[in-house]
Amino acid sequence: MKKGLQVLAETDHWIAVNKPAGLLSVPDREGKEESLKTQLQQRLGKIWPVHRLDRDTSGVILFAKNEDTHRYLSMQFEQRTVQKRYGGLVIGKPLPLEDSITSPIKEHHAQLGKMVTHRNGKPSQTNYIVAEEFAPYSWVLFEPITGRTHQIRVHMQSIGFPLVCDTLYGDGLPLYLSRLKPGYKISKHEESERPLLNRLALHAMELIFTDADGKQITIQAELPKELQVTLLQLRKYARQKNTSFR
Repeated sequence: MKKGLQVLAETDHWIAVNKPAGLLSVPDREGKEESLKTQLQQRLGKIWPVHRLDRDTSGVILFAKNEDTHRYLSMQFEQRTVQKRYGGLVIGKPLPLEDSITSPIKEHHAQLGKMVTHRNGKPSQTNYIVAEEFAPYSWVLFEPITGRTHQIRVHMQSIGFPLVCDTLYGDGLPLYLSRLKPGYKISKHEESERPLLNRLALHAMELIFTDADGKQITIQAELPKELQVTLLQLRKYARQKNTSFR
């Protein structure tokens, strides 16, 4: 397996990995680009993806090692008995602070690879709760009940609060420290400011499913370093801003 690829849990029947942002879950149609599936196949031989994460989403992803396990686990996803929990940084402050978005989702009529909310789309549901607020951003916890392509991203765009650094459903702009820190000055050793965050701010934090022996399995993936650092900076300057108004 590729150096640095983090295995979160593994049995004789399945393997759960912490997928890095920027890596395809499975090969695309052309098959020219490396994917997590091809990396796992190099070590394990034939492997079956149970579900997928967007290329730019990081976090827990599950693969089966045989067809029987693939059928068993896939059925849980189809029957919506699997619990999926994500964390994401959005632009703005969603109101209400806790809600369920149920807009149907379908493919964009003209733009390949893009999805939209539409009354003729497939039933879709994303539950969310705003966990932290740092104007002009919010850290939001998501529980997608269905598993539509780009579901969380599409749903958040549909209510006016896209994910940070989302090039398809948001402005795609990197997040810079200068946006948060009053009087920020670039270091004399740098020609230009480096982004604090320059990847889709969405991470699959937790997956809960039932193993073939009936045991409930909980798998968690900690936030990648770049998201941890971003949240630390947001908390720091949000506190300073609040203190200055006292």
